[in-house]
Amino acid sequence: FSPAVFPLSCVVQNYSWGKVGLESEVAKLVASADPLVQIQPDQPYAELWMGTHPRGDALIRDNRIPQTTLGQWIADNPACLGAKVKDAFQGQLPFLFKVLSVNTALSVQAHPNKELAAKLHAQFPEHYPDANHKPEMAIALTPFKGLCGFRPVEEIVSFLQNVPELRALIGEVAAEQLERSGSDDPRGVSAALRVCFTRLMKSEKKSFVDQLNVLVRRISQEAAEGKDTSGSNGDLLLRLHSQYPGDIGCFTIYFLNLVRLEPGEAMFLGANEPHAYLHGDCVEIMACSDNTVRAGLTPKFIDVLTLCEMLNYTPAPSSAKIFPAAQSQLDPNVYLYDPPVPDFTIMRIEIPASIKLYLISAMDSASILLVIQGTAVGTSTAAASEMSLRRGSVLFISANESISLHLSSPDGMLLFRACCLL
Repeated sequence: FSPAVFPLSCVVQNYSWGKVGLESEVAKLVASADPLVQIQPDQPYAELWMGTHPRGDALIRDNRIPQTTLGQWIADNPACLGAKVKDAFQGQLPFLFKVLSVNTALSVQAHPNKELAAKLHAQFPEHYPDANHKPEMAIALTPFKGLCGFRPVEEIVSFLQNVPELRALIGEVAAEQLERSGSDDPRGVSAALRVCFTRLMKSEKKSFVDQLNVLVRRISQEAAEGKDTSGSNGDLLLRLHSQYPGDIGCFTIYFLNLVRLEPGEAMFLGANEPHAYLHGDCVEIMACSDNTVRAGLTPKFIDVLTLCEMLNYTPAPSSAKIFPAAQSQLDPNVYLYDPPVPDFTIMRIEIPASIKLYLISAMDSASILLVIQGTAVGTSTAAASEMSLRRGSVLFISANESISLHLSSPDGMLLFRACCLL
């Protein structure tokens, strides 16, 4: 007998932008799942990786299984992926599932589509390590803030009129072109937006640092005098400037939507969508790729030309960036986040306190299950023994296997299940 359902111990990434110690949802989940783990109070706990990525391949917690990591086990048992997934994704798990705890902003970035990824990888393999696209979806666990997509033009124009430091960097010609572009000509609007954003991102370092200092001084003074600085997006500007002083990324807040997610709300980031996570905790799922084109709020390699060329310059309100979950027809406890890419889907499973026995149903895809709240004992004909599940537990479930949960918590359970629905 070889188990096909088993618990995982997952890799933590301690990136500097992460929340620190037990402020971090990542740290709380890890500490709850394994009481022997010592959480360092001054260490950032930024990401928990649940998958087979070579820099964070999950460890198998089942001594009847000879393989050490999930990646090794899937390589030896590719049928566990499900027939369709195995064929479509060459015997690889097609997604990486994560928890993120964001304290300071991540870089302004976008991910290429497959065509651009292949080209970038061929030209600059040291910066673009693979030829795959990298769509992503984030679902908030706590109130979550991020920048995503270009704002409606009237909002950008209003900032151009209220923030002379921004207008100075973009230049009068480009600013007027955007102001004159009419909503009846979407291609004209996108072209004008491209010119403005590119002019900003390619401005000389000395000039943008000078303008940023003038802007920060002005807003700090206005705030100290009790004035309303919202016309210059003052609060966010000062916060980002304190995290990344002198960084061109600070100016992107005048072009990109500020999106606020409540727990359970999601945003989907397709190819070429500019974004930057700002603060909060979320679960995230992405296609297997490390291709990120960055242009600000980061000490890493930035590629402004590629970013400005590739972006989707279609303006839209921030409300349009919230990706809806659909309640499952088959099971009212399941909410489906099914984006327009084949690589991944997430299910949010909310089991009310009144239910004491719940079936995690079989599907034609391998899946990874994460417990956010509640406790249960899980049994499966494909598991070596019963599994105790609590906050932070992570299980791998092979295709066509199911798990019975015997709930023991008074408040029900909240779980997320990552899979691939082809």
